[in-house]
Amino acid sequence: MNTKLCLSLFVMSIFLSFNVLAQQPSEAQRLDSITITSTAIELPFKKNSRTITLISSEVIKQSPATNLAELLQQEAGIDVRRQGVNGMQADLYIRGGSFDQTLLLIDGIKVEDPQTGHHTLNMALPLEVIERVEIIKGPAARVFGQNAFTGAINIVTKSNADTVNSVGYKLGSYNQQQASGTLGTNLGNTSLIGHASVNTSEGYRHNTDFENQNYFVKGRFNTNGNPIDVIGTFSERKFGANQFYAVESGHDQYEETQSSLVGASTKFQTENFKITPRVYWKRNQDMYLYVRERPSVYRNLHISNKVGLQVNASYTSNAGITGFGIDAAKVFMTSTNLGERDRTMANLFVEHRFSLADNSLDITPGISVNYFSDFKFHAFPGLDVGYAINDAFKAYANVGYTYRVPTYTDLYYIGRTDLGNENLEPEKALSEEIGLKYFGANFNAYIAVFNRSSDNLIDYTKENEADKWQATNLKSLTSTGAELNLSSSFKTGLYTQNISLGYTYLDEDLNDIKTTYSKYVLNALTHHFTATVRSQFLKNVSQSIIYKFAERSSGSSYSVVDVQATLNVSGLELSVIGNNIFNTDYVETGFVPMPKGNVLIGVHYNF
Repeated sequence: MNTKLCLSLFVMSIFLSFNVLAQQPSEAQRLDSITITSTAIELPFKKNSRTITLISSEVIKQSPATNLAELLQQEAGIDVRRQGVNGMQADLYIRGGSFDQTLLLIDGIKVEDPQTGHHTLNMALPLEVIERVEIIKGPAARVFGQNAFTGAINIVTKSNADTVNSVGYKLGSYNQQQASGTLGTNLGNTSLIGHASVNTSEGYRHNTDFENQNYFVKGRFNTNGNPIDVIGTFSERKFGANQFYAVESGHDQYEETQSSLVGASTKFQTENFKITPRVYWKRNQDMYLYVRERPSVYRNLHISNKVGLQVNASYTSNAGITGFGIDAAKVFMTSTNLGERDRTMANLFVEHRFSLADNSLDITPGISVNYFSDFKFHAFPGLDVGYAINDAFKAYANVGYTYRVPTYTDLYYIGRTDLGNENLEPEKALSEEIGLKYFGANFNAYIAVFNRSSDNLIDYTKENEADKWQATNLKSLTSTGAELNLSSSFKTGLYTQNISLGYTYLDEDLNDIKTTYSKYVLNALTHHFTATVRSQFLKNVSQSIIYKFAERSSGSSYSVVDVQATLNVSGLELSVIGNNIFNTDYVETGFVPMPKGNVLIGVHYNF
């Protein structure tokens, strides 16, 4: 049944996509004018010579997703492995890389965690305050530094205080309750946005209850001059972690995390020169219990702080655009398991974009130099090339080296089932990619072929089932794949319909890797297909259907369908969200079965 649905959606989408190109401009066209702000050389989406996808606020609003983890699952090539509902604990992978190899940014601020990449999505902001999500895949992410091994995801927060005012409440299966409020105001040269939300559930199985609180504030000062943006976020999660970590028998595990970020940025700009300085402080706290009601059995407490200064700049001359920047930070960690740790880190990069052949050809060589007080200096060159065949088609290619140092968990963890390794070497890879983009009035598409040759990949492996997982440098791994993305908008009567299709294929050559059990690296998505239909046929009613197919290298596969229907009357929105409506049995990671069909009913008022 799921296979038939997949084929039906695919055929219908292709047919509609290529038979409505004469219709009026729509969402696809609006995305083309967006400037990608997460890099030093700021370029319109259409002119970039990189594999970049955007999730706009309009798409977010119409999606059945209630959190960032669910939203990112709708993008082919993005592997979000959740443990339970509401994204309470989830790991983020891009094109077969590990959760430690994907960098998350908030308004251009890097929020990677020195303890472990398991905490990356703890920093995910509520969807109500997100203006768009920029997804940058492949070697072109080198300018962000060492954690952007396979790609980077930048969350751009909302700035228009006049359009955010809303309150909402959702109630659903497993006694899920979600209450939220977002307020914005303008006071002279200052705009302020504030958000608070609480999500709770009794859990869909034993010991999977949770409580998640989110707070966000953003102020924009001196709006008539050089604006100064100040953001502050705080998220606290408390959840039962039945089989989330350790062995299959770990039914009574429990975890509490706190994640916060404070940052300030501004921009100084002349006709030819732009400079964007940022200062930030990120804090993470993680408390883990192996037996929830008996802390004395096994308890870990980790607290990390990162304080940093980041400056990005660009200069435009007759020779092209030069982008350069530096990010310097100090990391401190106190842990009952990992000990007292500190690290000084810095990333310096420079790149120059040449425009040739009447601006049809662009060539951007660049280099990134990283410094870590415990791993010293490393340099990583790269090259982007793009050629505008005409106004609609653009070909591009990238090549570059990437790099990641081990986390403190990789190096020093001593647990009931896992052991770190102080002798680990940094991961390294050479990545290449070629692609072709098409930009139409209401149809966008790209196809890309990529290859990543990795050395010293860090994974947790063992030879016998009874052994502990040991952090190990795997010798080499070659990841080769292809990615296709189609997005079409068209009109039926008075209303705009949207269809998006995505497919990623990945083949991993283990080369000389020989291990009986692998915990993370060797279970990537070999086939990943997503289809999204956002439609409206009645004045006040809209609906969305999300289809996801995943097949892993282990041979397991599953299909999941999520839906949403919304009635909007004078700012009052009534919604019904259905997740996994065909009751698929599946596991995204470890031993944790995902919930069967479940429903959320919501009311949301915009004022």
